[in-house]
Amino acid sequence: MVNDTDLDTKIYMSSNGSFAHPNISSINSQLYSNMKCLLIRPSSYIFVSFNFTNIILLLPLCILILYHGFQQWSQRRSTSSAATTMTHCDSFTYHVVIIKLIGVIGCFLGCFGIYWVNLSIIAVGALCLYFTWYGQIFFDILTCVERYLAVVHPTTYLSLRNERGVRIRNVTIFCVWMLSFVAFVFVIINVAFNIVDFFLLVVSLIITTFCSLSVLRVLTHPGPGERKRNRERVDKSKLRAFYTILIILAMLVLRFTWSLFRAVLDVSGRSDVCVLITCEVWFSLPSSLVLPLLFLHRAGKLVWCKKIIQRGRGSFK
Repeated sequence: MVNDTDLDTKIYMSSNGSFAHPNISSINSQLYSNMKCLLIRPSSYIFVSFNFTNIILLLPLCILILYHGFQQWSQRRSTSSAATTMTHCDSFTYHVVIIKLIGVIGCFLGCFGIYWVNLSIIAVGALCLYFTWYGQIFFDILTCVERYLAVVHPTTYLSLRNERGVRIRNVTIFCVWMLSFVAFVFVIINVAFNIVDFFLLVVSLIITTFCSLSVLRVLTHPGPGERKRNRERVDKSKLRAFYTILIILAMLVLRFTWSLFRAVLDVSGRSDVCVLITCEVWFSLPSSLVLPLLFLHRAGKLVWCKKIIQRGRGSFK
C-alpha cells in the first residue's frame, strides 16, 4: 500500500519491470489501470478488507457444501432409489460453489499481491475474480430461470426431472462454463471489454427481474385447488417463499445496479472513480452468500444457527 508518487517505481522493482513492458499491460489497459488502483489508499484497504471477509465467509460455506455433496454422491452410489437423484437446483449450487472457490483463490492472491506490491500476482488474482464474477452472473440467471419454471410452469418443470431433463441440464451447465470462459477471454484480450460487461449486466438484470417478479406474482395469488381450511397453512408456506424470493431479487438487483453504474463509469473513461470501482466488490458479496445459505438451509445444515439464536434470545429475557 503505497502513495501515488513512488507507486510506479515500486511496481517496477517488485515485478522486475514486467508491467513496464507491453507483455501484460498491453493485453488489457483497463485491467492494468484497475490493478494499479488497488494499490492506492483507500482503495487498497477496501479491497483487502473485502478479500478477508470473502475468504472468512465463503470458504467454510463452500467446504461444507462440497462435503455434503460428497456424502450425497456416496449415498447415490449405494442405492438406485429415485429419491436420491440430484435436483437441478442442487446441481447448479455445486457448480456455483466451484466457481466461488476460484474467486477465493483470487482473494488470497490479491492480498499477497498488495502486500508485496506485485502486479503480477494481483493480475492472476484479479483474473480469478473476473472469471468468478462472470460465472456467478450466468448461474444466477440459470437459477432464476429454473425457479421460474418450477413455480410458473410446474408441468413443464416436472417433465424435465427425468433422464432427458438431466441431459438438458448438463448441456446447459457446460454452455454456462463455456460462456464464462469466453467472457473471461474478452477481459484478457481487451476486445469490447466494457461493452460485453454492460450487455451481460443489462441482460441478466432483465431476466432476473422478470423471472423473480413472475414467481412473486404466482406466490401472492392462491391456487385454484386450495381449500379454506388449509388456506392458513398454505399462506404461511407461500409467505416464507415470498420473502425468500424477495431477498434474492433484492440482492441481485443491488449487485447488478451497482455493476451497471461501474460499467458506465468505465465507458466514460473518468479517472477519479478508483474508490467507486473498488467498492463494487462489496455489493457482490451479499448475492454470493444467498445461494449457499439457501442450499444449507434446505439440507438442514443451519439448525445449529437457529439453536444459537434461540439461546441468545433466551439469555436476554
